[in-house]
Amino acid sequence: MTKVLITGSGTGFGHEAAMRLAEKGFDVIASVEIWAQVQTLKRQAAERGVGLRVEKLDVTDDGDRRKALAWDVEVLVNNAGVGEGGSTVDVPEENMRRQFEVNVIGPLLLTQGIAKQMVERGTGRIVWVSSREGLNVNPFTGLYSASKHAIEAIAETMAYELQEFGIEVATVNPGPFLTGFNDRMFQTWQSWRDDASKRLFDYSELAFSRSQFDPEPVYATLTAVAAGEVDTFRNLEPKSMIEETKSLQRVPWDRKVTDGLKTRAKQVQASYDMEPETPVSD
Repeated sequence: MTKVLITGSGTGFGHEAAMRLAEKGFDVIASVEIWAQVQTLKRQAAERGVGLRVEKLDVTDDGDRRKALAWDVEVLVNNAGVGEGGSTVDVPEENMRRQFEVNVIGPLLLTQGIAKQMVERGTGRIVWVSSREGLNVNPFTGLYSASKHAIEAIAETMAYELQEFGIEVATVNPGPFLTGFNDRMFQTWQSWRDDASKRLFDYSELAFSRSQFDPEPVYATLTAVAAGEVDTFRNLEPKSMIEETKSLQRVPWDRKVTDGLKTRAKQVQASYDMEPETPVSD
């Protein structure tokens, strides 16, 4: 059995992918951030009838990362991540730093050690769970988007650097899916330790700006990419948003610095207009 480590398996995409890979017969190490999640995930796996090895692995903890080097990981799925909502001119320093420590620096440090073990074996697969926002941007998710843009650069560079050693690298790029993650980003301001009177926006009025899809396509694609059943480097879901994503990548080339000055951007207004947890209508 191929041994797979999935970080951030306590909830969301990582949770379901861990279950499905175990059902496929992979030897899955499902890691969670805190000890309180360990028994919960073990119980959920038992209820589902799958065998998971559950480990506590906070990607920002050096001791946890070192521990993982003893697990002989053959497939690494970097899924752990957090989302910090808020304007780029409002998000406090400590929240900025945590965004990058959890989403970028911790996972990359974990990957460095495991990738070198893969190189020694001459085989391996590294899957980065990025985001559509690693390719585009939206107001009030800029810090999260910046962290995922960083992941895109790391993953693409790593694919070139490791190809001569036989190591596969891929990304999975979820768009707006209704898992609760996107809506939680628009609640993080409630714990900011800042002077609220200095904020540019009233975040009690804002919500995630898009209606959201059922997450099943991401579960299926992430599982398939980790299992080696899909060989494309970039894997965006839902596929219906691929062309829109590509077209939006062109926008900064044509944008003028004077465009829309003294008017509210329609992308900003969308966060005022949207209700939280709005599903995509059929």
